[in-house]
Amino acid sequence: MNWLFLFLAFLIGISNAVQSGVNTQLRESINNPILAAMTSFFVGLVILSIAFACFNQNPIPTLNDFRQVSWTRFMGGVLGAFYVITVIFIVRDIGPANMICLVVAGQMIAAMTIDHYGFQGFAVHQITLPRMAGAVLLVAGVYLILKN
Repeated sequence: MNWLFLFLAFLIGISNAVQSGVNTQLRESINNPILAAMTSFFVGLVILSIAFACFNQNPIPTLNDFRQVSWTRFMGGVLGAFYVITVIFIVRDIGPANMICLVVAGQMIAAMTIDHYGFQGFAVHQITLPRMAGAVLLVAGVYLILKN
């Protein structure tokens, strides 16, 4: 197992929790939740554009290539926008720990379902008793954290 990838996944978790607070503070600063989300995505676009200019080694697809792509493959942007705007609206009321717990629980249920059936072209990883036990323990942990 690649330890660097495991560490990066851990850092993603940290960044999600920090991002929630930063985006909420941006919302409060400009007093507009949707504009705060748009600003967050714009800053992300700038960073990604710089990374693309500096590191891209793949051929750039043509406009016709993009036209051939099924609309469902662009849903990542919709889901990302849903995540950011929803976090901006709810995190102040439910708190970052509660929000992240619920996000992780939802991710685990969705990920195990995707793994089990091999949806979206992923390799099949059957739901086994140890995996189910892990999910149950995770949900139990969510319950305990939400209980306050």
